[in-house]
Amino acid sequence: MAGKVQKPQKCINVEEARELHDNWCKKRGKRLQKKLGFEDAREFHWSVAELEEYLAYVKQESEAQGIKNPGIRVYMGAYSSSKCKMGRGYSTLFFAPTGSRPGASGKDGRDDENNYEIDAFNKGGSGFPPNDY
Repeated sequence: MAGKVQKPQKCINVEEARELHDNWCKKRGKRLQKKLGFEDAREFHWSVAELEEYLAYVKQESEAQGIKNPGIRVYMGAYSSSKCKMGRGYSTLFFAPTGSRPGASGKDGRDDENNYEIDAFNKGGSGFPPNDY
């Protein structure tokens, strides 16, 4: 059995998470709903197994390219109405692999370029109506 995993330093507590979600709903969600004419997606779900599988894929492919410390950038997107099951063009999130090529320097990955040689990851689920945090 593996040793106990430490809590990551970038974790936030429940109160902080609720504040972030509440701020988004109050400051952006209501305006978007008024503009779009419907309540858009604002939360997305992937299983831990799906995320682990994708991260393992990114790590494997990055290592094959000589990228030592790959990262993931999260993008907001929106489906075209024709590709949306409900015909509205709901929002989505997708994950894009990043990484500095050997010899490049960057600041903790924030400036790493997108790695377009590895597929992005999408197709998570969303509550309808969206689930509050």
